[in-house]
Amino acid sequence: MNTNSNVYTVIYTTIVVAVVSAVLAFVAMRLGPAQSANAKAETLRQMMSAAGIKPTEELYATSNADILQLYADSIEEAYTIDLDGKENGRLSTAADKIELIDKLKPQNKAIKAGSGATLPVYIFKGGIAVIPIYGAGLWGPVWGYVAFEPDCHTIAGAFFDHEGETPGLGAKIKDEPWFREKFSGKTVEWGDEPAFRLEKNAEATGATNAVDAITGATMTSKGLNEALNVWFKAYEKHFGIAAFFAALSQHEISEETTQNEEE
Repeated sequence: MNTNSNVYTVIYTTIVVAVVSAVLAFVAMRLGPAQSANAKAETLRQMMSAAGIKPTEELYATSNADILQLYADSIEEAYTIDLDGKENGRLSTAADKIELIDKLKPQNKAIKAGSGATLPVYIFKGGIAVIPIYGAGLWGPVWGYVAFEPDCHTIAGAFFDHEGETPGLGAKIKDEPWFREKFSGKTVEWGDEPAFRLEKNAEATGATNAVDAITGATMTSKGLNEALNVWFKAYEKHFGIAAFFAALSQHEISEETTQNEEE
């Protein structure tokens, strides 16, 4: 065959493309399970960091297998809800078949569309509830996990991540522990608009549902603020009712205690 002909070039190129495609498909098939395992362990680390199961540094120094077991030992139940706040599914928490809703982009679209969402709720021992958030930063998606105290109102902790925010600026949402720690003890005001505020000088107002934005990272802060409020709104019917009954129960306990002391 004439190696300078167009026919030869087409055949040669076709063969090379086919071989490369086959190699890439084989590599992807072999690496797929390991990549999935890494992704699952990463999600669990982020959730358990928000929930305060162990310090973040310790979680990231723990093997994937031990992370799975730690989650199984620490979780009480996991389920999903719809946008009406009603439970619509259960998630396995057994170490060998942990189920997660970790594809957050489709859920974000469903939330904005107003239907079709399957939103996870992870309840850890001690009553700490963890939910995800997802949105757009400056250069790509930002996401994270927010943990609530048993009153379903007070934030117990948070963890945030990103795909490509600017190092030293927007990337601080993940890289700087002090930023995550600012959320602990703050509240989400279910039913308010917005339920939470992440903006410049937010804390100066004295509001308990506010955290100062990161200086020099305006767009990342705005994106994270929107993500928080979009997802909090999606969970509002579920957690707002739970917070109401938790507060009512606490009020009744307080009244009973006061009455007993008077007697």
